[in-house]
Amino acid sequence: MTTRRGNRHWASVTFEIFFRNVTSSSRKLQSSQYSSLGKYPVIDQGEKEIGGYTNDETLVHPGPLPVVIFGDHTRCVKFASAPFVQGADGVKILAPARSLHARYAYWALKATELQNKGYARHYSLLRKLSFPLPPKPEQVRLVDAIESYLTRLDETVATLERVQRNLKRYRASVLKAAVEGRLVPTEAELARAEKRDYEPASELLKRILVERRRRWEEAELAKMKASGKTPKDDKWKAKYEEPAPPNTASLPKLPEGWCWASMNQLADIGTGATPNRSDKKYWIDGSVPWVTSAVVNAGLVTQPSAFVTQAALNETNLTLYPPGTLLVAMYGEGQTRGRCAELRISATTNQALAAITLHSTANLLRRWLLLFMQHNYLALRRTASGGVQPNLNLSIVRAIQVPLPPLCEQTRIADRAEQALSVASAADATTNGIQVRSNRLRQSVLKWAFEGKLVDQDPNDEPASVLLDRIRAERAAPQSNTSAKKPRRTSRNA
Repeated sequence: MTTRRGNRHWASVTFEIFFRNVTSSSRKLQSSQYSSLGKYPVIDQGEKEIGGYTNDETLVHPGPLPVVIFGDHTRCVKFASAPFVQGADGVKILAPARSLHARYAYWALKATELQNKGYARHYSLLRKLSFPLPPKPEQVRLVDAIESYLTRLDETVATLERVQRNLKRYRASVLKAAVEGRLVPTEAELARAEKRDYEPASELLKRILVERRRRWEEAELAKMKASGKTPKDDKWKAKYEEPAPPNTASLPKLPEGWCWASMNQLADIGTGATPNRSDKKYWIDGSVPWVTSAVVNAGLVTQPSAFVTQAALNETNLTLYPPGTLLVAMYGEGQTRGRCAELRISATTNQALAAITLHSTANLLRRWLLLFMQHNYLALRRTASGGVQPNLNLSIVRAIQVPLPPLCEQTRIADRAEQALSVASAADATTNGIQVRSNRLRQSVLKWAFEGKLVDQDPNDEPASVLLDRIRAERAAPQSNTSAKKPRRTSRNA
C-alpha cells in the first residue's frame, strides 16, 4: 500500500453540508434551575464540560446522538454522546452529517479560528466557514492520532499543574516557617550556645520609636521656624501621638527574643491621589513618576504607570515616596488587593495604594517586612471592609500586627527564605514555559491534522468526492423535526 501526505484529495465543504442546526427553542434549562446532582447533565456554553444536572426528562435533547455543542457567545465547543439537557440561551446544538465521523466533525470545529467578538454572537460567522473533508477512513485515522497526541499533552499539563500546586504549598510553608521562627536557629538559641548577649526585638523596637519621635520633633521645629515662631518651652512636645501598640491578648506566643509591633510603630503610612484628569496642567509633559495599584503584582516596582507634573505634586494630595518604600494595594482588580511590592524608584501613587516608608533603623526591616507581607496576604485580604468589593484602608494597614525578630535573626531568615523562594520561582518559570509550549503544540497538532500533514493517506480509501455526494443526498432527503415539539409535561415525568 502506498501512502502520501497532504490534502490534495480532500474536498472543501460548507457549514450546511457538515452540520445541521438542531437547537431547540423550548427544551432548555435556565442556569438558576441547575442542580448539583441529577440523572441528566446540562450542557451549556460555559467553560466546564457540564454546567449542572437535572432530573427533568421532558427537557432531554430528543434528536440522534452524538452532537456537537457550540457556545454562541463563548465559542466553546463540546461533544455530547449521551442524553443531555440543553443549557439556556447561547447554545447551538449541531448534528454532524450521518456519513461523517462525528468526532472528526467535533475536532474540525474545535480547530476553527473564529474572530473574537467578545460576548456578541458568533454563530453567523461560523455559518460562513468551509471545512476540510477527507475520506471517511482517513477521518478515523485523524481522530485516533489527534486524540492520542492530545491525551499525552493533557497528561503532561496535569502533571505540571500538580507541580505548580506543590510549589505553591512549598512557598507557603517556607513563609510560614519564616514568620514563626522555625526556618533558622533563633538568635536566643545561638546566643546561649555561644555564651554571649544579644539585642532582643523589644530593644530594637524601642530604638525605632525613639527615632520616630525625634523625626516628628525635628519636623515640628522646622515648621515653627519657617513661620517665624520660636518655642518658649517644651509643652509643644506633648502634642506628639505615640503609635498604638498591638493588642497581644489574642496573639500567639512568639519565639524567645521576638516581640509584637504594629506597622504604625515601625513606619510612616501614607497614600496618594489621582490628579484631575481633565486638568491638563497636571498631566501634559509630566516628569514626576506616578504609580497605580496594578504595579504591586510584579513584586518590584521599577517603572511608573504614568507621569504627572510638578504642579500636580505641589497642588494635590500627592507625596513623592523614596526608593525602598513598600506599597500595599488597598483595592484593585482580582487578586491585587493586599499584595505588597517594593518601590525601586522615586514615585507618587494613586489613592489605591498605601505607602509604607521606613526610616533610619527601621530601614533594616525592609526584607523582613516584605516576607511577612507575602505570608500575611490572605489574612490581610480578610480584614477588608465594604460591600460588593471590600477594600482595605490606611487604618487597617497601620494596625497590621507584625512579629518582630532580633535584627541579626531577620537577616538570616531573609537569606534562607529568599534562597528557597528563588528555587521555587525558577521551577515555576520552567513549568510555565513547558505549559506554553504544550499549548502551542496542541494548536500545531490540530493545524497539521486539518492540513493533511498528521497521518498518511491511503489511495485505496473511498474518495472524498464520493463521500460528499452521499452527504448531499442525505441532506436532500426529508428531515424529521424531532426537536420541534416539547413533550407534554406530566406529573410522572416531572
